[in-house]
Amino acid sequence: MEKTNNELSAFVCDALRKEVSRDRIREVLLQAGWQAERVDRALEEYAEIEFPLPVPKPKPYLSARETFFYLLLFVTLYVSAFNFGNLLFIFIEQAFPDPAMTAHSVDWVSSRIRGAVSALIVAFPLFLYLSRKIANELQNTPAGRSSGVRRWLTYLTLFIAACIILGDVSALLFNLLGGELTVRFVFKALVVAVIAGTVFIYYLKGLRKEEQEL
Repeated sequence: MEKTNNELSAFVCDALRKEVSRDRIREVLLQAGWQAERVDRALEEYAEIEFPLPVPKPKPYLSARETFFYLLLFVTLYVSAFNFGNLLFIFIEQAFPDPAMTAHSVDWVSSRIRGAVSALIVAFPLFLYLSRKIANELQNTPAGRSSGVRRWLTYLTLFIAACIILGDVSALLFNLLGGELTVRFVFKALVVAVIAGTVFIYYLKGLRKEEQEL
């Protein structure tokens, strides 16, 4: 596979050196049976800069520092989202108590609130700091946008958010069709949909913006 990719990259480099247009290179490779995605990746290896020779773009590499910061970023995102939702759930349960369920003690409710608030105080500011730090680094070194760790974790986050939204909507419809839809449940479902939907839309828009800039 690596040898094949090197051959494709070398062909693109030779064609660009002979001043063949990118559109023509892509057209010829597609006619030869190459996959469009691999052709586009090979073309993206070289910057569109006026110069006598093709100028290669820096290739992304995996570093321990990069992996650490991105893992910490997304972990703090998950912790913040979960505990914010949990905090709202507690308020909803207090505002719309379920008579069929045994009332929980004040200490138990207070403990849940303290736990959620404590996690938010630690995780959310760290998430904001890391987001700003990484955004500044990407602005100074745009090549970092193609980081494998970053893209994998972003798509994983999109997948998780999409699954949560699908599950939330399914549960809402299930209770609606069963005639068991309560105000308490609707508000909880709305909280889950808003949090997961916000995360999904934010990162999806970010990916689309980056693809347009490439």
